[in-house]
Amino acid sequence: MRLTTGAPWAVAFAALLVSGCAAPQVHGPAAAAVQPSAVTQPSAAFNPTDVAWIQLEIPMTESVLALTDLAPERTANPSVLALASQVAAEQQQQLAGLRGLLREAGLPPTNVHEGHDMPGMVTKSDLLIAQRLNAEPFDKLFRKHLKDFLTQSLLVAKGEQTSGANEATKQFAKTLSAARSTTLADLK
Repeated sequence: MRLTTGAPWAVAFAALLVSGCAAPQVHGPAAAAVQPSAVTQPSAAFNPTDVAWIQLEIPMTESVLALTDLAPERTANPSVLALASQVAAEQQQQLAGLRGLLREAGLPPTNVHEGHDMPGMVTKSDLLIAQRLNAEPFDKLFRKHLKDFLTQSLLVAKGEQTSGANEATKQFAKTLSAARSTTLADLK
């Protein structure tokens, strides 16, 4: 599902909140440690939009960081290397803030979007493809995924600012949007 501007994004975001996509899913060794009856409820200060936004932004940010990590091995292009370095530094800082909000909300660090192929998410298969590319083909793919990530992130941050309840989370979404808008403008 690709979200666009206007009212349809709000409907799609609401559908994401209500769908099974928002239900915690634990896979692998951690699954034994988390029992379904022990699912943590978010703090009352956080509404479902706040929770969904935080839980989406964290894996989206982690996925783009995995892509930036590939740049030094895949390209010698100084502009791509500088961009990857800048984006990595910004995203690490933003990720720390997002994880702080997750803790403040009282939610476990479970990736509820594990394995999901959503707009703006750099998937495992995307990373496998990027690992096989060098020079200009990598540069082109890197910029495409970064643009998709920034565009989608801005869209869902707008939903948080409009429909979120937690003021700190809404403010963080606003700050994050300003930084990501600047990076997107520099990318064009």
